Amino acid sequence: MVDIEYYGTGKRKSAISRVFLRPGSGQVQVNKRPLDTYFPIELHRMVVRTALVLTETQDQFDVHATVKGGGISGQADAIRHGITRALLRYDADLKAVMKKEGLLTRDSRIKERKKYGQPGARKRFQFSKR
Repeated sequence: MVDIEYYGTGKRKSAISRVFLRPGSGQVQVNKRPLDTYFPIELHRMVVRTALVLTETQDQFDVHATVKGGGISGQADAIRHGITRALLRYDADLKAVMKKEGLLTRDSRIKERKKYGQPGARKRFQFSKR
């Protein structure tokens, strides 16, 4: 028996996720842990499931994701991005629905680097005339 698997890579800030969708009952595992234990906050669990709920495929696939880098919020968004890309490989007709919700676009906002001669990216040292 050939096991069908759909793959997607997701990124957000400095978090990178690898997402595998396999036909199943709707279980979600992140780094070999259940979704509820990895993301204790309901908002992050909701973000991860967004693409599946939108396309009405939440009980068709088991999601296995590995994620590293960044914080909790960035990791949740990276997994959502990966699930979206994997769903596109499953069915290209879902593109219109997901594009309308803005799930296909990689959120490219990252931390701005600190500049030399300054305490931060934009902050300046206090100016003294005398």
